[in-house]
Amino acid sequence: MAAHEQGKFWEFHDKLFANQKVLNRDQYLTYAKELKLDVAKFQQALDGAKFKAHIEADAAEAGKLGVSGTPEFFVNGKFLSGAKPFAEFATVINAELKRLNLPIPPGAPQS
Repeated sequence: MAAHEQGKFWEFHDKLFANQKVLNRDQYLTYAKELKLDVAKFQQALDGAKFKAHIEADAAEAGKLGVSGTPEFFVNGKFLSGAKPFAEFATVINAELKRLNLPIPPGAPQS
């Protein structure tokens, strides 16, 4: 969230995912420097728990929805837990299209 506040959410996200074995405060600050963030502002947000309430609210909502990890997906309210093959997504999407009386697009995978 501190990186997002400075317009670098995805860049920071990508750094974290590329370096999942090293996730700690010092490394976050290193990434902030590498991404040319305002490190003082980033550090203030980090140390002051600026986004704690937002993150806790997201975690609470996830818990209510049964989300306990990643990846987790919702397709029109239908919950898919974990990494799924494309065919499983197609099955759920096609079922929802059929339920809503919407046409399945030409060339779409059939379930």
